[in-house]
Amino acid sequence: MTLNNLIQSSNVLFLLLGAIMIFAMHAGFAFLEVGSVRKKNQINALVKILTDWAVSTVVYFLVGFPIAYGISFIKPTNELMATNMGFNLVRFFFLLTFAACIPAIISGGIAERAKFWPQVIAGAIFAGVLYPFFESLIWGQNSAIFQSFIKSIGGVEFSDYAGSVVVHSFGGWLALPAILILGPRKERYSKTKSHPIPISNVPFLALGSWILAVGWFGFNVMSAQNLGDISGLVAINSLFAMVGGIITALIISKNDPVFIHNGALAGLVAVCAGSNLYHPLAAFIVGGIASIIFVKGFTIETEAFKIDDVLGVFVLHGLVGSWGGIASGIFTHKIFGGMGGLSFTSQLVGTISAAIIALTGGFIVYYVIDKTLGFRMSVSQEELGADLSTHSLEAYPEESLGVVNSLDNYKENNLNAV
Repeated sequence: MTLNNLIQSSNVLFLLLGAIMIFAMHAGFAFLEVGSVRKKNQINALVKILTDWAVSTVVYFLVGFPIAYGISFIKPTNELMATNMGFNLVRFFFLLTFAACIPAIISGGIAERAKFWPQVIAGAIFAGVLYPFFESLIWGQNSAIFQSFIKSIGGVEFSDYAGSVVVHSFGGWLALPAILILGPRKERYSKTKSHPIPISNVPFLALGSWILAVGWFGFNVMSAQNLGDISGLVAINSLFAMVGGIITALIISKNDPVFIHNGALAGLVAVCAGSNLYHPLAAFIVGGIASIIFVKGFTIETEAFKIDDVLGVFVLHGLVGSWGGIASGIFTHKIFGGMGGLSFTSQLVGTISAAIIALTGGFIVYYVIDKTLGFRMSVSQEELGADLSTHSLEAYPEESLGVVNSLDNYKENNLNAV
């Protein structure tokens, strides 16, 4: 084996491990949603995330990756493996895990009342076309043109090391039109009062948060995309932003476990963009502010504006992701101990661009779906729950069976006693 082959093989393994870590994060998305919805919608949460992953894989392979990077895999296998294409295949897998986050993010906001297949179709459009288009502007084949435009305004290019804006903010802003078009769940609000719907399982929610947090180190650190550029600074900044989010949520939410576990995720969402440039203490502050945005923003969103965002994905990903993009234009400055080199104006323009494209595309896609296929379940389907109405199975079938068996045993024993 030559030195060049060893380097290439090491980079393939490095990126493959990152892809596997981020793939595991999708279990985190699933269990975060499973714990946050009612029992009658838990199976639906699990199936949605897995189905969206499968569909995203196909559309991103065939359409999305070529849109983003100008590389097509529709050619003989010997050509795929020639000229470093083996690395590009694994790079596709790695970047697929980012693209598949888009429908996974949206899923949590529209839980408990969206039809299954219309959302699968919407997710395919986003992962296959709209997200890759924006990805191409920041990281891909069209970045030179778009980054030149931003540089002409802000003096330097827009920077998003691991996707605070490209992935999280974009996904969160895409979710908002879906949430608004669907409207709130039945009985979530009356004309004069908010009626919060209790979540089903805090341990499952916590498990989802833990899985996401662990996988996030693959999300951020492996964004180097080759072994030679790996940075310990990215890892430590991710850690400090996460704990900044946890500690802040612990204090301002008065020890609310749901906010604490989401506070960790808020810190991680926010740190992605500047994780390669922050000082760890600055990353801690960025994560703490992100946690404040989520805790306060989710309350304002659901109570003041009566937007029924079940997992708070618009705030957690849309607003906090936007904060991450803007914060990197502030806290990476050398005055805060950072590496410098970014422009607040450039970061603001890039962040706003993501919101505009996502909102526009999201409203068009969901409006068309709603008017043609129908987007919301019927009242009877929603009351029955997505598990039974969509998948014909309950999450805990033995509980229902146990009730029936207990009743039968009770009747039998009482008859024998007589």
